[in-house]
Amino acid sequence: MSPTATTDDSDTFLATARRVIGIEARALDLLGESLDESFAAALRLILKARGRVVVSGMGKSGHVGRKIAATLASTGTPAQFVHPAEASHGDLGMVTPDDVALVLSNSGETPELADIIAHTRRFAIPLIGVASREGSTLLRQSDVALLLPKAEEACGTGVVPTTSTTMTLALGDALAVALMEHRQFTPEDFRTYHPGGKLGARLSRVADLMHHEMPLVPESQPMGEVLITMSQSGFGAVGVTDATGRLTGVVTDGDLRRHLDGLLSHSAAEVMTRNPRTIAPGALAEAAVKVMNEFKITSLFAVEPGGDGRPLGILHIHDCLRAGVA
Repeated sequence: MSPTATTDDSDTFLATARRVIGIEARALDLLGESLDESFAAALRLILKARGRVVVSGMGKSGHVGRKIAATLASTGTPAQFVHPAEASHGDLGMVTPDDVALVLSNSGETPELADIIAHTRRFAIPLIGVASREGSTLLRQSDVALLLPKAEEACGTGVVPTTSTTMTLALGDALAVALMEHRQFTPEDFRTYHPGGKLGARLSRVADLMHHEMPLVPESQPMGEVLITMSQSGFGAVGVTDATGRLTGVVTDGDLRRHLDGLLSHSAAEVMTRNPRTIAPGALAEAAVKVMNEFKITSLFAVEPGGDGRPLGILHIHDCLRAGVA
């Protein structure tokens, strides 16, 4: 049984952690320096493929491969992970001549990869191999060989995949980001593939959250009727439009306080704040929150830039809070 840890072991734990991170950080520097034309060739193979990037690997390489496939798929490069053992029992049918295979193996000699490698050779499916051993079977069979630089594993014994998996993961991220930038993949594109979670919320557009039924009154509306519209809407603001339907102002709680004396004798145009802050429907909801916080307001009307000035919707700060934006 292992000895029980005590508070006196803290320095030892921290020293080990820093040693591991330092070893892996130096290996990543080596990886960056080692990249050459093979990396560019791998990118060209992926860009030429009409199908998917099929990622495969066994053990720790398989876990890393799943993450690489997920990153590629969410950044505009269709990808899927195929487990090599399952591939040998029917899943090879998922790998087609339109695809490109990205196969990972630290040693380059993983026996479970034999069938998927043979399948790519039999059907002329482009194969990108990633391994740490030059001249290994995987790299020799590959159309493009990506050789990881020689670096010590961070475990100290050289048997636990640590540094090698970190380098493989970083290499996958490098491929994904290079492809993303080449395709000019935008945050809006990312949201299409990643609508859930906090990141999806941050990339929500105003049009996704705004209300199309808006509290609007004409400029000539008596303030008594404006108050009724405002109280019924629950937005704390009413939009004021001219005869053409163009938004010319808003009436807010602050405007009401500033005109308390004889308020009901006024019209909407006499009380409203002219040239109000607005937001484009296509803007990120996060940008709308920034405007509301900066000007200490709780609602924004959405108006198309360069349009006819007609309001298209209204966004309340509570809509952003519910969506997880603010």
